Amino acid sequence: MDGFSVGIITISDKGSIGARADASGPVIRDIIKQAGGRVEKYVIVPDEKQEIKEAIIDMSDSLRLNLILTTGGTGFSERDITPEATMEVVEKCVPGIPEAMRAKSLLITPKAMLSRAQAGIRKGSLIINLPGSPKGAEENLEAILPALKHGIEILTGRASECGEK
Repeated sequence: MDGFSVGIITISDKGSIGARADASGPVIRDIIKQAGGRVEKYVIVPDEKQEIKEAIIDMSDSLRLNLILTTGGTGFSERDITPEATMEVVEKCVPGIPEAMRAKSLLITPKAMLSRAQAGIRKGSLIINLPGSPKGAEENLEAILPALKHGIEILTGRASECGEK
């Protein structure tokens, strides 16, 4: 993902007040750096819909980051609202990304089917929800990395052809 700007949003009530160290955000940052991406902003916000939406909007509208990765809040608990917050701010859905993440994760654990992760586009930013566990975030991100570069190139106008020879 050489030359792409990235934002990471960790969604965690405890992490946002310093009661728990964020383990997923640093894992995501390392993977992105190894893939050649530039992490330009990293924040931790509580499981509050408005704060999640504001963080996504800031990264897409103000900072114009190419890729925004959220981690956390994709499960079944009452406080898990990351997918809903994400879908309220995206302009286009990208269902293939979470489908691919779940398919890959199902090869590892049947619990993968419980993920409610979403993906979508807002302006020139691709937004993807990742699981909150470091292992889950890593497995899901690695499942989609091969296609992300091309998707971001199309989204940003750096490439115009999707067909392969």
